[in-house]
Amino acid sequence: MRLTLIAVAAAAATLAAAPAFALTQDAPASPAAPDSDAEAAFEARAEAFEASIERMAEEMGAAVEAAGADTARRDAALDAIVTRYQPEADAFAAELQTFADSQLAGMPADQQTAMRNGIAATLTQIRGVPAMVRAQVEQAATAPAPATPAN
Repeated sequence: MRLTLIAVAAAAATLAAAPAFALTQDAPASPAAPDSDAEAAFEARAEAFEASIERMAEEMGAAVEAAGADTARRDAALDAIVTRYQPEADAFAAELQTFADSQLAGMPADQQTAMRNGIAATLTQIRGVPAMVRAQVEQAATAPAPATPAN
């Protein structure tokens, strides 16, 4: 689950860096000022998405535990959970794209291109969060238990 939080943090860092990066470069004569209300709203949305992903991971962990050794039951439960949460990941990625577009509007074209490439990678990561969490939960479920030290 730690990687999930890293993906969300990467998205937030990319967006937070965009206005700051623009300010360190030669900007056009009258760049659009960052909309602090929009930034605050997006930050709140990112936090809500992170909380949702945490709930998803908890649901997946409980499903794996409830399935025990029944892999068919485990797979069906995890498929259902991913199916429920994927639309939220897709919607958050779309919101990130919209927010990023608004933040990049005042940047020079070459900076926009570089930032858009980074954002595109982040969008792919966000869309893949449900599958990534599933893989992490499955890996944790199949990992051998740590050895207990002999006393």
